[in-house]
Amino acid sequence: MKAVPDAPTAIWQRSHYLNKMDLRQLVVAYFQYYTIRTYLVIAALALGVAAWSPPTLLRAATASVFVMLVYPLVWYCLHRWVLHSQWMWKVPFLASTWKRIHYDHHQDPNHLEILFGSLSSELPPVFIMTLPFGYAIGGVGGAAVALATGVLTTCFYEFCHCIQHLSYKPKNAWLVAMKARHMAHHFHDESGNYGITNFAWDRLFGTFYERIERPTRSATVFNLGYTEDVAVRYPWVARLSGGVASGHPRQRDRAAATPPERQAA
Repeated sequence: MKAVPDAPTAIWQRSHYLNKMDLRQLVVAYFQYYTIRTYLVIAALALGVAAWSPPTLLRAATASVFVMLVYPLVWYCLHRWVLHSQWMWKVPFLASTWKRIHYDHHQDPNHLEILFGSLSSELPPVFIMTLPFGYAIGGVGGAAVALATGVLTTCFYEFCHCIQHLSYKPKNAWLVAMKARHMAHHFHDESGNYGITNFAWDRLFGTFYERIERPTRSATVFNLGYTEDVAVRYPWVARLSGGVASGHPRQRDRAAATPPERQAA
């Protein structure tokens, strides 16, 4: 009797790790992820609204350029003063959000499902920084153009963020520099290089650095300051994480894959 082959597993029913993927695999996974598809649908609907209630070309361009200019500053502020804050883990109902949107990413930087933000955490800031200003510039149509620009810029940021963690060496000099800055943020010192694609605000606020300028690795680069001692007083993240992990993520992966008898040896 001929064996029936197993049904193929849907792409997002299995885990993805960027250090084990190539560029083609990333592109396939990227366009099948639900948040990216949702952003593209929102952009299409917003452009439909803009066509239904069109602003002038000048107002539409102004709204779009405004969003693209303010975007790096907004995400710099969120990354530095919210995601790398030391106050969210102290609030029980915010601890799980902080864990999901950033702590887990620093604990396991190459896990693609963790890298992608959730709609509940990504869309509110996009709505806040696009709709009111777009409406002030060009009414309903201006708000729609600003929103479309915002979600498409989010898609661009997400893809660049994936490239930074992908097992792939870019040929473009800008991508090479961008990847180096972000890898330093993840694996050397988390208190700097907060930009994702643009490090102009890091330079302005004094948080830009090259690794040679900080020869010693930060002790909290992987746990963001959420240590065993902190977990005693603020235990909510530790409870959700099954404890507080320490050390380099790849070294933890190797240890987990090594049989106990070999670890003891």
